[in-house]
Amino acid sequence: MDLSIVIPLFNEEESLPELEAWIRRVMDEHKFSYEVIMIDDGSRDGSWKVVESLIEKNPNVKGIKFRRNYGKSAALYVGFETAEGEVVITMDADLQDSPDEIPELYRMIKEDGYDLVSGWKKKRHDPLSKRIPSKFYNAITRKISGIQLNDFNCGLKSYRKAVVKSIEVYGEMHRYTPILAKWSGFYNIGEKVVEHHARKFGYSKFGMERFVKGFLDLFSVTFIGKFGKRPLHFFGTLGTLFFIGGFFILAYLSYEKLIDQEYGIADRPLFYFGILTLIMGTQLFVTGFLAELLVRNSSTRNRYVIEKRTHPK
Repeated sequence: MDLSIVIPLFNEEESLPELEAWIRRVMDEHKFSYEVIMIDDGSRDGSWKVVESLIEKNPNVKGIKFRRNYGKSAALYVGFETAEGEVVITMDADLQDSPDEIPELYRMIKEDGYDLVSGWKKKRHDPLSKRIPSKFYNAITRKISGIQLNDFNCGLKSYRKAVVKSIEVYGEMHRYTPILAKWSGFYNIGEKVVEHHARKFGYSKFGMERFVKGFLDLFSVTFIGKFGKRPLHFFGTLGTLFFIGGFFILAYLSYEKLIDQEYGIADRPLFYFGILTLIMGTQLFVTGFLAELLVRNSSTRNRYVIEKRTHPK
C-alpha cells in the first residue's frame, strides 16, 4: 500500500464529507493505493455517524472511535499503530490542510529520501493571537531541539513507515514528532511550504493553554530523548554533585572545630546548608535509581478505551 492518511478528529461532522471527497479525488488522480484512518477522539456531535457513512461509500476509509476524548496525541498513536502504508500522512480534519499537498509530500519521502517532512504554513489564516505565540514557540523549539523547522505544530506531515512504528506519541507530544523521530535515529527531516485554508466549519478546539502545555512537553521530550533510558545518569550526576558539596562543607566545619574547640558549628548557617545539600544529593540519587526501575517496568502509558473499530486490528 502506498499511503496511509491518518486523520484525528473531534466534533468535525460538517467537514468530513468534503474532506473525504477531496482526498479520494487526489488519490484517484495519482492512482495511489491508500487507506484513510479516521480516529474519532470522543466527539459529541454526529462525527462517528458521518465516518460510518463514508466507510459505506469508500472501502478505503477506516474508522476508530474512542469512548472519550483523550487528545490528538492519543489519536495519532492509535492511527500510527494501525497504519499499513509505506508513507504515512497526518492531517487535520477541519479542511485547513489541503489534500492536494499529499502527492509532493509522498514524493519527498520516496524519491528525495526524507524520513519525515513537516508542512510549513508560511501564510496562515489565523488571528494574531495565534500567530505571534506560535512564532515564539517555534523559535524556542528550534533552539532547544536543534531541528531547523519553521512550523513544528503543522498537522500536515509525511513520515516513512519505519518512523511512525518507532516513535511513541502521548500527552501533547503530537507537536514534537520531528524531535521524537530525531531521538529515534531518523535525522533526515525536511520541510515543505503548504497551503493553509481558513476554517470553513466550526471553531478551533485548542485554546491558549496549549502553549503552556506545549512548552512543558518540549522540556519533557528533550529530557526523555537524552535521559529516558538512563535517568540515573541525570539524577545520579546531580545527586553526586550535591552530596560531594555537602560533604566538603561539613568536613571543613569539622576541621575548624578540631582546630578551635570553642568554635560552634551549629551556630553557622553554612552548617545547615551543608546538611541540606547532603540530603538533597541523597534524594536525587535515590530518585534516579527509582526512575531506572520504573523505566524497565513501564508498559501502561498508551492504553486507550476504543469503543468501536470498523476493521480488524
